[in-house]
Amino acid sequence: MDRAPGIPRPTGRRLAAWSAATALALAVAGLAAASPASAADVNNVRNAGFESGLTGWTCTAGSGATVTSPVHGGTSALKATPAGQDTAKCSQTVAVKPNSTYTLSAWVQGGYAYLGVTGTGTTDVSTWTPDTPSWKQLQTTFTTGSSTTSVTVYTHGWYGQAAYYADDLSVYGPDGGGGGDPAPTVPAAPAGLTVTGTTSSSVSLSWPAVTGATGYNVYRDGTKITAVSGTSATVTGLAASTAYSFQVTAANAAGESAKSATVTGTTTGSGGGGGGGGSLPKHAVTGYWQNFNNGATVQKLSDVPSAYDIIAVSFADATSTPGAVTFNLDSAGLGGYTVDQFKADIKAKQAAGKKVVISVGGEKGSVSVSDANSAANFANSVYGLMQTYGFDGVDIDLENGLNATYMTQALRSLSAKAGPSLIITMAPQTIDMQSTSNSYFQTALNVKDILTVVNMQYYNSGSMLGCDGKVYSQGTVDFLTALACIQLEGGLSPSQVGLGLPASTRAAGGGYVSPTVVNNALDCLTKAANCGTFKPSRTYPDLRGAMTWSTNWDAASGNAWSNGVGAHVHALP
Repeated sequence: MDRAPGIPRPTGRRLAAWSAATALALAVAGLAAASPASAADVNNVRNAGFESGLTGWTCTAGSGATVTSPVHGGTSALKATPAGQDTAKCSQTVAVKPNSTYTLSAWVQGGYAYLGVTGTGTTDVSTWTPDTPSWKQLQTTFTTGSSTTSVTVYTHGWYGQAAYYADDLSVYGPDGGGGGDPAPTVPAAPAGLTVTGTTSSSVSLSWPAVTGATGYNVYRDGTKITAVSGTSATVTGLAASTAYSFQVTAANAAGESAKSATVTGTTTGSGGGGGGGGSLPKHAVTGYWQNFNNGATVQKLSDVPSAYDIIAVSFADATSTPGAVTFNLDSAGLGGYTVDQFKADIKAKQAAGKKVVISVGGEKGSVSVSDANSAANFANSVYGLMQTYGFDGVDIDLENGLNATYMTQALRSLSAKAGPSLIITMAPQTIDMQSTSNSYFQTALNVKDILTVVNMQYYNSGSMLGCDGKVYSQGTVDFLTALACIQLEGGLSPSQVGLGLPASTRAAGGGYVSPTVVNNALDCLTKAANCGTFKPSRTYPDLRGAMTWSTNWDAASGNAWSNGVGAHVHALP
């Protein structure tokens, strides 16, 4: 969120320039798994794990090199570094058979990473992922034409972005006769499965990576319940105060391993209530309240209209202690508003059925939660602010990145202290929710059982990909609905998704839309009415609602946003 009015923030992503072929490769919640290879299939890629350096590979502009860390398998991996006018494309010509179907896959990490194939004789395909801090598998399939005997497989990054890593590439299918790497063997059973956390409705698990595995299957009480590509999983939908047994298997194209040793996870007591959300209405409106004067209307909390169900006090500030935050009311900038008045206004809002949370971050926020110590400091300091001021919870608005592992740890620790009435909201930027592999999206999914709502910022972002793989420009109904679809189909519950928009043209550098456009998007998502060209495959009548930056900018425009959108949200089915 902007502390200064009308200043656009560059995203650092050349999203509008993405090719149509790349855009079409996006899947809503990750990549669909291809059919398993048959017993006769081989990996036709040579030096697929870069164990022989770059032998067999050609990288543009000298952009490629092999490294010993990080690696996905073996002892080496590719590191390719894009430049301002180069995407660090590394490619290999692979022998294939005509009229055959192949599965193309690779493990990638780091900056933007793309995987594709050309020269198929039919339809060339590609897939991609935004920045990912850990290894992620990209996978797609292609079919060769009647006279195709070779194809070109490639990886690349994006202009001027961070280096990407690639490892264990494969083109599995009929032997093309080019002398590719051996077919994989069934991986060993995972060792070291542990329970890392529990709530009244979930158990979190983790285990070490298994050499040669491309994915893992999670079993509960002997029944397979999910498949994941990483080495952790959170099993939700469980009964309170109940013991469950869990096992994990490793899998690749050759098959599935034996099950791991069994571990037992026992959910906690219900505590008399469910997760985040408390007594909020089914459809809620969130507004950010400014603890500073940047030209918008200066307000006391008591001035915030009743249309707002959640008020996010902006912002908590970092301290010299890693991960810890504090809050200092800007009494002078707010016309002499005292701490006692502020606390009394919080109580009055809560008495009226509203929730007041402390927002951490903003455009200039510098809070870093990057290890276990800072995660504990974050949880302890936020809980301290809740006790001091009476806040109902916390809003995560870290626009300079976050660590999914330790922010998850921090929020679960806070939940354990605050109990089931804790409100947790998030306000990621659009780029943060383009893929489930992004840290923000991962964090939201990790704490789904205690998460109240994610109000993504649909502004200051330019063009972005929708869940249908098409590029949409901000400021339209299609932009709101097609991007919300990524979250709705990517694992969040509809009740955890809200549309975040600026309250006026002065509130953001770009992306303002009228209340009518916001309402049309809400109608499209909840009841398939007033859509643009993008029409969701289904409706989401439980959609949580909408958010705005800020209540102060709303007031500066005569409360046009809360009057128009607030009433519409509360009237949704």
